[in-house]
Amino acid sequence: MGSLLSFSLIILLSLASIRIEAQKIKSARLLDLVIRDYTFKSYDTHVRTGIIHTVHLPTNFSGIKVATARFRCGSLRRYGAQVKEFHLGIGVIVKPCVERVMVIRQNLGHNWSSIYYSNYDLSGYQLVSPILGLLAYNGGSDVNFSNPFELGIHAGEKPITIDFTNTTNQSGIRPLCASFENDGKVTLKNPASHHVCVVKRHGHYGLVIESPPPPVGAPGQPRKKISPWKVVVGSTVGTALGIFLLGLLLVAMFVKVKKKARMEEMERRAYEEEALQVSMVGHVRAPTASVTRTMPTIEHEYIPYHPS
Repeated sequence: MGSLLSFSLIILLSLASIRIEAQKIKSARLLDLVIRDYTFKSYDTHVRTGIIHTVHLPTNFSGIKVATARFRCGSLRRYGAQVKEFHLGIGVIVKPCVERVMVIRQNLGHNWSSIYYSNYDLSGYQLVSPILGLLAYNGGSDVNFSNPFELGIHAGEKPITIDFTNTTNQSGIRPLCASFENDGKVTLKNPASHHVCVVKRHGHYGLVIESPPPPVGAPGQPRKKISPWKVVVGSTVGTALGIFLLGLLLVAMFVKVKKKARMEEMERRAYEEEALQVSMVGHVRAPTASVTRTMPTIEHEYIPYHPS
């Protein structure tokens, strides 16, 4: 349990460091320059021309994979080259052509790809592969590269291809090739095969698929337009039903009040009748007093009279 918690904390901290670094680097263009500087500083002078060299970036750029190789301009055009996922066909043109060119391949990974290309308009599509970049800089005979500047790589007799097979798990849906331009535009085109894109120049590329439609009723989902007459009929029926139910409620309340008043009246009359007897005189109920017979009393004692 403790090891799992520690591993989770490490993952969260690494993602947090990526986000913090992303806030410092405001654009994908600036990220290109940072990768360029680390590439030139870490270049191994013992690596021969045309040999792929892995660039190790600082831990705060975890998730980005960089590989580089230095070529002679003429040799690159005559033979082409394979730089990881990028295949430069024969006749590739470097502009301006210098003695040596430093080719840098970027794999931004899924996290950095989403961070640095979230400002591109991909409405209706979602990225299913990491962004792969191919850039080139002057690589003169001086391996200190005191003043590197960017060069252009353009397809010649044969195109430049990018193989995304080992970078995406999407197998059932045929994706589209997306080209992320420096002006903020995204160009989509069909791939040459399932995970292989054909491009004409250096830049940043990825695979996208159409986003699944949101569930019905979800935020942002357009609702089906309802005919005006249906709205009127529905509103009328709803209003009538509401009035009918309200009327039933009022009738029920009135009956309840009347019943309660009647019960109170009956209780009151029963109490009065118990206290004062009521008899029927004809068809009229009239109170009567109970009959009490008064016994005569002798006020003076009777003495018989005897005449003398």
